[in-house]
Amino acid sequence: MNAPLPDVPEVRVVGLPQLTQGFDLVERLDLPMHLKVHGPLEAMTGERLAQLAEHISLTGRGGAGFPFHKKLRSVAKAAIRRGVRPVVVVNGSEGEPPCRKDTVMLNRAPHLILDGALLAAEALGARTLVVVVTRNSTEVSIRAALAERGLSDRRGQQLRARVVRTPERMVSGAAGSVIRAVNGGPALPPGRSGRSSESGVDGAPTLLSNAETFAQIAVAARVGARRYNHTGLESEPGTVMLTISGAVARPMVIEAPTGVPLPYVLQMAGAPPVPQGVLTGGYHGNWMDSVAAHEAVISKESFSAYGGALGAGAILPIGPESCPLGEALHVANWLAAETAGQCGPCYRGLPAAAGGLSDVINGGGQAALEALRAVTQAVKGRGVCHHPDGSARFFASTLSAFTDDLAAHVLHGGCGRETYGVLPLPGPEQEEATEESIPSGEKLVIDWTLCEGHLLCTDVLPELIRTAADGFPMFSNASVPQHLQARAQRAVRRCPELALRLERSGPPRTPEKKPARAELPPGGGRKALGSGRG
Repeated sequence: MNAPLPDVPEVRVVGLPQLTQGFDLVERLDLPMHLKVHGPLEAMTGERLAQLAEHISLTGRGGAGFPFHKKLRSVAKAAIRRGVRPVVVVNGSEGEPPCRKDTVMLNRAPHLILDGALLAAEALGARTLVVVVTRNSTEVSIRAALAERGLSDRRGQQLRARVVRTPERMVSGAAGSVIRAVNGGPALPPGRSGRSSESGVDGAPTLLSNAETFAQIAVAARVGARRYNHTGLESEPGTVMLTISGAVARPMVIEAPTGVPLPYVLQMAGAPPVPQGVLTGGYHGNWMDSVAAHEAVISKESFSAYGGALGAGAILPIGPESCPLGEALHVANWLAAETAGQCGPCYRGLPAAAGGLSDVINGGGQAALEALRAVTQAVKGRGVCHHPDGSARFFASTLSAFTDDLAAHVLHGGCGRETYGVLPLPGPEQEEATEESIPSGEKLVIDWTLCEGHLLCTDVLPELIRTAADGFPMFSNASVPQHLQARAQRAVRRCPELALRLERSGPPRTPEKKPARAELPPGGGRKALGSGRG
């Protein structure tokens, strides 16, 4: 039930490949193979690059869909006005369980993404490039790609490039969370509004866009606007990367031109011939009923016209044999657990909404339904970030798309169908993997004779240091991941009692015999202990 997707699922293409060109030759296009497949790329001025993006109607492929040419011009104007160098950030964060298209591109075609990012960096005069990723496989691939190009974060280089790793969470991929993580903080929403094009990384104007967006501009720069526009719809030219999962025989990523019928790509993945519903745009998206899904074509405009949302390209059908409300409840519980814990509408409202949906499913009747609608409405537009809004949209769409099932549960106590858990969610092994990364060779060590439990370290490094039930910090003895090394150093500097330090990891030692976890003696016995907590 609710099995997680592999990092790199099967990849298929409708028509001629553009982004996935060369995938039939090798598993990963290193730099020589990338140049052999795609050819060289000439530099462009900022205005020429913006004109190209405008002529091909390129919008961000991360879900928001903001026009890329407007971002470019906004960053350029801000940099000129302030007299500072801008920063380019590739957002390769993919913390949503049904999304894999960026992970596929970062793993198999990292140089196409870097082409677009470096093209933008040169056009803008940027001297800093940051690639943000969420998974081990993407981190390894993009670090290798930077090394193949001779790029690093060393001082004195014309362009300094680095990789930043964020947790695999829903809120980590938002623009504000990404900027905050790049600046050394936790990958959480900042709690204040602001445009990264004006003030982003280190306060500089920042061009932040999705990984696929940079790959698309790299393709367009090679073939030109006219040829690029020959593929797909006139109003939305080019191809899109889609992740198809849910009730399908083979979850896959598909590159398809806009205008291709939705049933065609669903059939490629082995979806039911007549799905009772198709979730479009992922877990912050909208459901289409079976009639709408049969009529829609792959495009933002078409999906919107039929009540769907293309978003980041996640498409999830469910079959007629499963209870759609039960399937939605699994997702609702996961959305509630993904809260950043920074505002009431998210921290309290989403668990209340998930509980309300459970009440409706389990025979709560009309009163439960009205309570669910009230709490869903209450969280909209009141959160620190867009997570409450996107989750509320999922709840509202579920209630409007499956009215017959809703009536059966409200009026008769159930629809008589099982819930099979076909919508992908993280498994235990996947949740553990989010804590892994390339090891730095250092580990955090605490001196319990000094620690006073100020907990400043937990604010800086929540991925590794948490607050225990007794109010003191708790952490693992494992090596600090490379992507968290800078923040680990910052946590050490923040400790007012100088109780925390970083040490090089030595060879394994025979562990000393220690009492069980419940060994802490009452009345301050913690400071005499040297367990792996700090």
